[in-house]
Amino acid sequence: MQAEIIALGDELTSGQRLDTNSQWLSQQLAACGVRVLFHTTAGDDLTAGCEVFRRAIERSDVIISTGGLGPTADDLTRQCIAMACGVDLVQDAQMLAHIRRLFARRGRQMPERNAVQAMFPRGSRPIPNPHGTAPGIDMIAPRVGHAGVRIFALPGVPAEMREMWDASVRPALVATSGPACHLIRHRAIHCYGAGESAIEAMLPGLIQRGHVPTVGITASQATITLRITAEAADLETCCAAMQPTADLIYRCLGNLVFGEDEDTLQDVVIRLLAQRGQTLATVEGGSGGTLAQWLSAADPDGRVYRGGWVLRDPVLNANSVADQALARGDDVPDSRPAGRAAVHIDERPATESPSPAARRVRALASGCRASFQTDYALTIGPFPAHIETDSGSLPVHMALAGPDAVWDRSTLYVGHPEILLPRTVKEALNFLRLTLVSSPRPGL
Repeated sequence: MQAEIIALGDELTSGQRLDTNSQWLSQQLAACGVRVLFHTTAGDDLTAGCEVFRRAIERSDVIISTGGLGPTADDLTRQCIAMACGVDLVQDAQMLAHIRRLFARRGRQMPERNAVQAMFPRGSRPIPNPHGTAPGIDMIAPRVGHAGVRIFALPGVPAEMREMWDASVRPALVATSGPACHLIRHRAIHCYGAGESAIEAMLPGLIQRGHVPTVGITASQATITLRITAEAADLETCCAAMQPTADLIYRCLGNLVFGEDEDTLQDVVIRLLAQRGQTLATVEGGSGGTLAQWLSAADPDGRVYRGGWVLRDPVLNANSVADQALARGDDVPDSRPAGRAAVHIDERPATESPSPAARRVRALASGCRASFQTDYALTIGPFPAHIETDSGSLPVHMALAGPDAVWDRSTLYVGHPEILLPRTVKEALNFLRLTLVSSPRPGL
């Protein structure tokens, strides 16, 4: 069974409002085993709306629309469905009485214009809306040579739409599908540390169309997500079908994989530290506190993340906290314990002397760790005032002070301006994550 979701409203096509209804409905349809192939958005225009429904009837088995069921002149969904199906509109007396009662309960008289909300395409059935004046529409549109297309029209108000989905639409779909109904499940595996094309090359053939289960790849602010999708009769079978593909991804990508589904890098870092019974503090220069905000949100109780310094001075000049820490001798030698492998591609070799900028971030990390009395302290910054110079991109330095060593590395501040800051903060979090996964737990 294939579905199309139609969102109607000038506020959507003009970009004034984000269409979250279609996203939510796609998730619900997948849970019912219905594959969504099309998302269509149309403005409040009768011709455009009729065309959208006509095309959807030709290519889909189920159509769910949201919006356009209000009482005003620009609410045209009922007319669009009627014209696309070649029928007229008729009034439903029971729905009209329901709408009048809603106004009466609110101590108001129903404006006559609201009577249009009790008009339905001939042959359709109303979908009750317990808390709103816009009932939905349930209709089967005939199709030459094929089974009829089930159309559900719901109001655009998310709370009303979701209530009507749960009470009426979902049960109707399940009843229509019968015992053949299957599940569609997704499993998202998140990676960091390589680009989209590089990761695809490490998984030969896995993302090609026709692979079962299907695997899609997307990039968002330098996080690469591999999305596995399986269809089966039950949840257990879906999970079993996805597991071999997930195992292959883990084997091929190794530590590039950091989590699944809702995991973020900061979630994983907090979880790793909590498992080890260790704590963290941070220092940022010129990032506006992004690192601290992300970690605070991931650890709202503060059991792992104990806070940090957010420096206003992005260049960490001679009057900065870093130089004060250096003057106190807060830096410690770079002494990687025997047997611990370097896991950071851009990490400065242990035999190379740190630059002045690296010494500053190392001093900040050591000073922060001592001040907050944490197991680890992570420093990032300064962030360049300009993205690029004539000689190329500028580096951002970071350092990690741990119980027995201080590590430092740098990353080029390069990329699209919209992702520069989050990408660089993720670099710092990934620096910490890789250090933790390569280090033995305390006491071992």
